[in-house]
Formats: sequence, C-alpha cells, structure tokens
Amino acid sequence: MITAVIAIHIIVCITMVIVVLLQQGKGADVGAVFGGSSSTVFGASGAGNFLTKITWACAVLFFSTSIFLAYASTRRVTGSIFEGRPTLPSQSVSPAKTAPRSGSHPSGPSKEKPVKSTPLGGH
Repeated sequence: MITAVIAIHIIVCITMVIVVLLQQGKGADVGAVFGGSSSTVFGASGAGNFLTKITWACAVLFFSTSIFLAYASTRRVTGSIFEGRPTLPSQSVSPAKTAPRSGSHPSGPSKEKPVKSTPLGGH
C-alpha cells in the first residue's frame, strides 16, 4: 500500500513539474514582440484553462499523498530507539587507570603559599 502511494506521489510530482513548465507566464506577450510566439503548442486560444485544471488536480493529489505518507510514517514508528538495545556489561575502572601520568599536573590543591594582597596605597 505504501509503495503504491509513493509511486503515485512520484508520478504526480513529475507531472506537476511538466505541467507548470508548459504554462504560459505573465510576461509571455512581451516575448512575442521579439519574434517568439506565445501558446502555439495548444492553439491560438491557449491552454490556460486546461493546464490550470491539470495543475489543480496534481496539487490536490500531491497534498493528499503527502499527508497520507506523513501519517503512515508516524503509524509505523512505535517505541523508542533505545528499546531492544543490548545492555553493555558494567566495566570496573582499575586504580592504575585513574592514577595521573608522570609529567601531568596533580588534580589536588596546590602546595604553593597564597600571595597576600595589600590595599592600594598601603605598605
């Protein structure tokens, strides 16, 4: 069922792109002045009404299939991504791994004496 709707959705998308590209733009009359011809493919009366109806039909099908596919994708997802995940055995940390390496700074308090600050102007 989902595969059929996806196939219809793709066909509707391609059809809508082709139909929109076939339609005459608002500035097509200006192009006819310089030697171009407007709406010669579908006759002198143009195909605005016919192509407009096809565009509306494609748009309705496109939105219908989009909503159906969005609804169907939420219906298939159940549970959490963490369910069914194998638990890792707890690993104990050995004391040798926690000891600081030679040459690194100790994490404890510093052994240096703090410097006393004097107020400004005082001796």
